[in-house]
Amino acid sequence: MAVRGRPRSFDLDDALDRAVEVFWRQGYNGTSLDDLTSAMGINRPSLYAAFGNKESTFRKALARYAEVDMAYVEDALACSTARAVAETYLTSNAIAVTTPGKPAGCLSIQGGLVAGESDQGVVDFLAESRMSGEQRLIDRFKRAVEEGDLDDTEVPEELAKYVSTVSAGLAVQAAGGASRAELMLVVRRALRAFP
Repeated sequence: MAVRGRPRSFDLDDALDRAVEVFWRQGYNGTSLDDLTSAMGINRPSLYAAFGNKESTFRKALARYAEVDMAYVEDALACSTARAVAETYLTSNAIAVTTPGKPAGCLSIQGGLVAGESDQGVVDFLAESRMSGEQRLIDRFKRAVEEGDLDDTEVPEELAKYVSTVSAGLAVQAAGGASRAELMLVVRRALRAFP
């Protein structure tokens, strides 16, 4: 069977990396299709063919962001103690949200801070994504309780919400200009919640 149309002349991951940066800097609402096609170096038909509409492109960009810029989450969850999980997670987060050459802050936080009524699907998607990450922390902290690493009076849901809230706060502070050193002070203070 013959292949129809011209072959794709751009790298999908490279194009998504560029989309990530645009959405990260400008948020979902502040990003136009022209912004995306210009940054990605493609035309609209190519964007639609490869990624779908703007919302679909955003969802794929967020998945790419999680894979590349938040890869540290897997390392954190694999740590042997709850404290090490929190320390690796928050320290790596502080580094990620202050990486030179990348936008300050976090795409999953900043992507939907300003959204119109028509963007509710994106806002809900971001909330679900953050809750999915929080659920992974809950599961890990439950395991820590079962293994005796955390006292059985600890509430995994509360610990996970705490770590997630500190993480989001680090991103907001970084976007507001806080330095990595300042954020590391917050991380050290936050870790006092863990034995």
